[in-house]
Amino acid sequence: MIRAVIYTITFYVVSALFLVLGSCLMLAPRSWAMAGLSAHGSTCVWLLEKIVGTRLEVRGRENLPDSAVLVASKHQSAWDTFALVPLLRDPAIIMKRELMWIPFYGWFSAKFGMIFVRRESGPTALRRMASDALDRVGAGRQILIFPEGTRREPGAEPAYKPGALYLYERLGVACVPMALNSGLYWPRRSLARHTGTIIVEFLKPIPSGLPRKEFSQRLERAIETASDALVVEAARSPNPPPIPTAARARLKI
Repeated sequence: MIRAVIYTITFYVVSALFLVLGSCLMLAPRSWAMAGLSAHGSTCVWLLEKIVGTRLEVRGRENLPDSAVLVASKHQSAWDTFALVPLLRDPAIIMKRELMWIPFYGWFSAKFGMIFVRRESGPTALRRMASDALDRVGAGRQILIFPEGTRREPGAEPAYKPGALYLYERLGVACVPMALNSGLYWPRRSLARHTGTIIVEFLKPIPSGLPRKEFSQRLERAIETASDALVVEAARSPNPPPIPTAARARLKI
């Protein structure tokens, strides 16, 4: 816990320094600002390993094409919001619109060309999201969406929203599912940070043009099967992190 507190303080200090000292990038080309965002993510991942002992392992890089693609990721932790950025090429992340009003963070997110969604606006929000995503895909960017819309505890029953399906149908690009186990080592709503290995796994792409039911089933099955396997793998490791009770019951760990 002492190392976790030290890391938390360091994380916010480093993030503030990146935001304030990098404010000049607001006037620079967007690619420069994105390079700063990626550097921030890499720095915080490196600090997590050095202070807490939490490493990062990336699997399946060969499944991620260089071209524009829809990446649909499991979302378990605040870690996902910064650590996934350096793993992608010029990502445009689907974000809730309220984040845009946070000083510096929201301003930079707009500079990065992220995609903001008003979740309470229903179909109108989905159409605007798809329009913005088409613009980013046209520029060759990768679109990152968390299909469940919010952080879910590792091993919890899935709760997928329609956003990923809506984008898949309208963007006309392949979708790369992504599994991870970050919530075991950086739990949501907790200051705890646990020693071990966070694993991010890019899964085999789902080709464009599939019927909506087939796509939805393939996406959820791919992400959930792989993410559950990562939870089981962590539970059976020599130094396992705390495993949520619901995950132990559902996965019979």
